[in-house]
Amino acid sequence: MKLLTKGIIDKFKKQGSVEHKKPEDTKIIVKFFNPTGRGTWYATEWHPEDGVFFGFVSLFNDHCDELGYFSLQELEEYKGMFGLGIERDLHFGDHNLKEILDGGRP
Repeated sequence: MKLLTKGIIDKFKKQGSVEHKKPEDTKIIVKFFNPTGRGTWYATEWHPEDGVFFGFVSLFNDHCDELGYFSLQELEEYKGMFGLGIERDLHFGDHNLKEILDGGRP
């Protein structure tokens, strides 16, 4: 599965930097997940020059979840059980960062 498409890149460009936006005004552009284990990544920004996203990372759905940067290359290279890689949630609707920070995990 292609994790990053032109359409998704266009959505990141439209949103722009979220550095000074309130969480309720920051859209989650794309959600990635591990289909055979733990790990969910909610991306709000894309930095093509570095190949990294900024967003919320939940590896264990606990107090260690955090905002930060994560690499497209690492997501693409990961192989879990049965050789399956990270997937993009094709049915992820409109959600904002505040929902995630408040404990929601759509």
